[in-house]
Order: sequence, then C-alpha cells, then structure tokens
Amino acid sequence: MKKTLTLMTTALMLGVSTFASAETLRWARAGDSLTLDPHAQNEGPTTALNHQIMEALVIRDMTGNIVPALATEWGPKADNPNVWTFKLREGVKFHDGSDFDSEDAVFSLNRAMTKDSDFKELLASVKEVRADGQYGVEIETNGPNPIMPNNLTNMFMMDKQWAEKNDVTKVQDYEGGEETFASRNANGTGPYVLVSREPDAKTVMKINENYWGKDEFPMEVTEIVFTPIQNQATRVAALLSGEVDFIQDVPVQDLKRVDDSDGLQVKTAPQNRVIFFGMNQGDADLKADNVEGKNPLADKKVRQAMNIAINREAIKKVVMRDQSIPAGVISPPFVNGWTEELDAVPATDLEKAKAMMKEAGYEDGFSIRLDCPNDRYINDEGICQAAVGMLAQIGVKVQLDAKPKAQHFPLISNLETDFYMLGWGVPTYDSEYIFNFLAHTKGDKYGSWNGTRYSNPDLDKKIEALASETDSEIRNGMIGEIWQVVQSEQLYIPIHHQVLNWGMADKVDTVVDPEDTAKFKYFKIK
Repeated sequence: MKKTLTLMTTALMLGVSTFASAETLRWARAGDSLTLDPHAQNEGPTTALNHQIMEALVIRDMTGNIVPALATEWGPKADNPNVWTFKLREGVKFHDGSDFDSEDAVFSLNRAMTKDSDFKELLASVKEVRADGQYGVEIETNGPNPIMPNNLTNMFMMDKQWAEKNDVTKVQDYEGGEETFASRNANGTGPYVLVSREPDAKTVMKINENYWGKDEFPMEVTEIVFTPIQNQATRVAALLSGEVDFIQDVPVQDLKRVDDSDGLQVKTAPQNRVIFFGMNQGDADLKADNVEGKNPLADKKVRQAMNIAINREAIKKVVMRDQSIPAGVISPPFVNGWTEELDAVPATDLEKAKAMMKEAGYEDGFSIRLDCPNDRYINDEGICQAAVGMLAQIGVKVQLDAKPKAQHFPLISNLETDFYMLGWGVPTYDSEYIFNFLAHTKGDKYGSWNGTRYSNPDLDKKIEALASETDSEIRNGMIGEIWQVVQSEQLYIPIHHQVLNWGMADKVDTVVDPEDTAKFKYFKIK
C-alpha cells in the first residue's frame, strides 16, 4: 500500500492562489457535523467542518505545527506572566463584510467559557479576557499558563454583532436538544463561505473571494460539497465511482481495493486519538445492569478484570485488519506526558480476570448495556461487538446498543450511560487536556466528558495546578503523578490508538493531518 510520511515540511503545503480554474472537491465521511455553533460541541467532524468556515486566533497546520491565523503575534506579557497578549490580524472581514476586531475576539472567548460550551475546560484557568485597543487581546489567567496558545487552536471567533442580531450570544444547549440560528448558519472569517446546510445530507461551501490568506495558501479548492455517508460499502462505492473525490475513513477491509484502483490513492498515518471504554464507577447503583442495590463497576477488581479480558491484539488483527495500535493508556503518543511505560498493553488473562471477578463477589458475573456509536470511529460498532464476546468469557453479559453519534454523545454528557465507548483526540498535545475533560470531577468548568462519575478532590487540585506551573520539569512530574492515579484507579479501558486512512482521487494532493482535520485551504489539485 502506498503510504505518506506523517510529518512533512509546511513549505510543501504552501503555494500561490489560483482562482482561474474552479475546482470542486466532493468530500465524504461517515458522520456529519453535529452543529455549526462553534462552541457547542468539541467533536472531531464538527470541528473539521467549522475549520473551513471559521477561524481561531492560532491554528495547527496540516503537519500539527501551531501557526498564525487571526492573531499574527502572541506571547506572555513582559511585566505580567499571568497575561498572554495576542496581536490581531488587521483588515480581516467576516463573510457578511463586517470587520473582525478585538470586540469579536473578547466576545467569542467569553462565550466559549460559559456553561453550555464544550470548550470551557480549555479556558478554565482564565480570569479575564479584555481588549487592548482595536487589534489587541489580553487573556489573564489565575497564575501563569504555559500552554495557552495550545488551548486556542479550535477556539473559533464569532461576529459579536451577528450573534446579537440572530439571538445566538448564548451557546446552543446541544445536549438539551436545543436548535438555534447558529446550529445551521455561520458567519466566519474562514477560507470558505457556507452556501447551504442540510444536516445529515449535504453541506456546500464556496471559496471566500475576500479571504485574508488568499495569497498565502494554495486555495486551489474553490468549492466543497460535503456529504456524510454512514454505510461503509456505499461510501467506498462513491469513491470508486468518482461520485466523491475524498473520504477520510476508508474501511480497513477496503484499503487495498481502493489503493489498487486506477486514479485513486490511500494515504495513511497514526492519528492523535485513542479509543476506549468508560465505566460508571461513581453511582451507588446502575440503571443498565441486573444487580440490584449496588454497582459492580464501583469495585476496582471488576474494572481491572474487564480490562484484562479484552484481547486488544485480536481486535487489531481481526476487526481492524492491523490498522490500529493497541493501547494501555488513554493518551496518544503525540501527547506530552505519554510514556511507553504508561502505554504498556496489559496481557489478556482470562483466568486471572475470572479470579478477580470471584474476589469481588461476581463469580456468576452480571449483565450490563454497552452504548456504542456506529458512525464516529473506525469500525466502532465492530470493536464493541468484539468486546461483547470477550467480556462474556468472564461472565459479564453485555447487551450492545449502537446508535449514531448524535444520539450517543448526549448519553455521556447527560450521565445516561453506565458503560460506553469514547474516542479522544488531544489538540493541545498535552495531558492537561485529557485530565480536564476526562479525569476531573464533572462540574461547571471541568469534566464535561467524564461519564465515569469518578471524583477525587485531591486529584482535582493537582489537575487544576497544571494550568499555572511554568517549570516544565516540575509540571511533567505532576503530570506523571496524575497519570499514576488514573491508571491505578482503572478509570477507563483503553483499546487502541487509531490509524488514519484517507482515500482520494489522484488529483488531490495533501498530507494526512494527525488531528484528522482536513483544512482544504492547504490542499492542492493536480
């Protein structure tokens, strides 16, 4: 199979704008964006679509490097290490022609810190956001924050006046089922303008003729037609027939078929994402099991038994066709704080697992429901089906309930699932992001994706302290201590690091972004 290098110089991606020939790129993937509200859902395909239309102060390019976007310069303030300053790009206009300035940036960051925002954990250390003139922004934190720019790469800027005019100053309550004007409409500064939006059917975008970066990026894709195609066979057939030009998730069983087809290619790279199972270990009793009056998942021996009952190598070979990397921790190798020792994959040991179940008082096992998406991760439902059979061998009888991600994710956010699949990417490339969302007690500022109900006040304090520790050696030591607790408590059952397989027509020229976020302004058309 033809493969591309994961890392490639950014220079390869840059070129001169060519508006002379119109190039439509027909893009497909398994699932649609959940919403266009830029702060409502911190979810990969949602963020990927928004990146075409909207922009952050800084972004990661297609190789993972942080580069300027709506801010041209940034850094800690010389006389106050608690303040990060950002110099905004002048002359930028929103798609409706209005100007972008510090008022919009301050509004957007404050909006992203509110209760319904799915990005609030990234700004949990922020004390105040304020304008410094028309083109300057200051972000003051509770103590110095060494990685503030890392936290902003998916923090999209909105037009304050547009938000006020359309009654969307508040973030959409996605988990509560709310629909707003921002759910299906957008006014960004990005390289592409939204033309039409039919959720779960088709989204059309055209090139922004007034884009500030039109001379800095190739901009060779002039129209994007995005069509979510959940069915794997249908998605591949669309690529093979030429109905679409680019799919982000070639099914593992079809990789060779696509790559060997004339006019098509597959590009592969490790993704900055881990797939795992979460368990409700905090509630006194579970709703989705057959054990009355107590919670079997509250016993660490049960969680550990389930962990070593999973045969990750079998999932890799049979389900993933070798397109995965078994994991022992819920951190990708890209991330600061990851170590080979943490990521050591536990040996599958059914006899030991059965003994642990007996010690915990569940020699006869128990039944429980596993909630799983069927249109979000590579072979997500297939992985869950494999786990059902593996857990049955130690007496854990699992009823699988697989559904589209739009129905699956609210179960986690609303604490309506006891056992669930989740995948986690880390756009900051730092462990603090994982801890803030997945290990900290669920509350107004932290833990929005912590469906385990795990709560450890001492650990919470250590997690919060990371935001203001500037000594990297001390900070990395703190990260290591937190990981030891997370691992020893068996908060999650890691399955594997995901591998990306992008399928595309030969005319499409790009590298594979480790974030799985195709930013089409970087794409070239041969």
